[in-house]
Amino acid sequence: MGRLHCIWQPRMDVMKLQSCFLLMNGMTPLHLAVWYSIRSDDYATVKTLLEYNADCTAQDNEGMTPIKHLSNGPGSEKLRQLLHWHLEEQQKRRALEACGETKAKMDELEKELLNIVGLHELKVQLRKWAKGMLFDERRRALGLKVGARRPPHMAFLGNPGTGKTMVARILGKLLHMVGILPTDKVTEVQRTDLVGEFVGHTGPKTRRKIQEAEGGILFVDEAYRLIPMQKADDKDYGLEALEEIMSVMDSGKIVVIFAGYSEPMKRVIASNEGFCRRVTKFFYFSDFNSEELAKILHIKMNSQTEESLLYGFKLHSSCSLDAIARLIEREATEKQRKEMNGGLVDPMLVNARENLDLRLNFDCIDADELCTITLEDLEAGIRLLSQ
Repeated sequence: MGRLHCIWQPRMDVMKLQSCFLLMNGMTPLHLAVWYSIRSDDYATVKTLLEYNADCTAQDNEGMTPIKHLSNGPGSEKLRQLLHWHLEEQQKRRALEACGETKAKMDELEKELLNIVGLHELKVQLRKWAKGMLFDERRRALGLKVGARRPPHMAFLGNPGTGKTMVARILGKLLHMVGILPTDKVTEVQRTDLVGEFVGHTGPKTRRKIQEAEGGILFVDEAYRLIPMQKADDKDYGLEALEEIMSVMDSGKIVVIFAGYSEPMKRVIASNEGFCRRVTKFFYFSDFNSEELAKILHIKMNSQTEESLLYGFKLHSSCSLDAIARLIEREATEKQRKEMNGGLVDPMLVNARENLDLRLNFDCIDADELCTITLEDLEAGIRLLSQ
């Protein structure tokens, strides 16, 4: 900065009033240097600023970059070439930086997707969204202007325990990571969080929740409960809550996910003419089979945090995916698997830990044995669920 000060200072007396006006117009030092060079045919200050990587794409209050201030006269050609060369070099550097950041973000997404069992179609869509949004980032880094993407409002359809809430949380991280949303928060609500008991209560109650979710995802679980099966009760205000949510879905400040059983959700879709215009993606969460439940169990055991009840515990080597899948197939009824899905795993593991405690005696001093859940423990854990 000392060199720049020496170059710039002798000229300040001459340009004092003009440069003050230009700075008020949002011009950067590079704008001012170009402005001066046009009039003096002296490029020294411009060269110094470019050596310090002054941004050639910076815009003033009128949307003009430094190079756009140049005239088409022959005297500006040398300065134009200088700015163009540095502009191209800056764009190359930004492209390389964006490429590295893009790969890191895609790796982070793939890591999150490993925790989703099944749901192939949804994973394909998440990758497609991520790639598109990340390529938009790169386009902007290169100085290209591209249209903003619409917030991807969607519906998650399926039985409880099929991973809808978990996927919503991963989606929140994704949309924040690629710049669609300013935060990764997911605000989970149900009918009781939105609907009031009296006239005039529902609107403010729903708007408070929308405001709480702003900048992230509003996850409306069991959304079909907003629309009663019969219109016998004239005092039901669920439709009012739905209309409040619909009114903010075009603002770009929030992403809304409606979740619930497939069949009852048809009531929600039919209740509002604008629903399918705003909710453009429908994902069906199938029931998990025994193999998928075994995989969920393994993922949970391998990703325990210090706050988790199973933290510090591990599975015995006999608890392979195949062995656990066979156990679930044998001990859990089809109805039980369909009604609980992934919700079967946590209580099964809690019961298994309790069985481990019951099975051990106080003479045991083997640290490994004290913290190892066996296939026998898992079998006892799932049988307790049936009882």
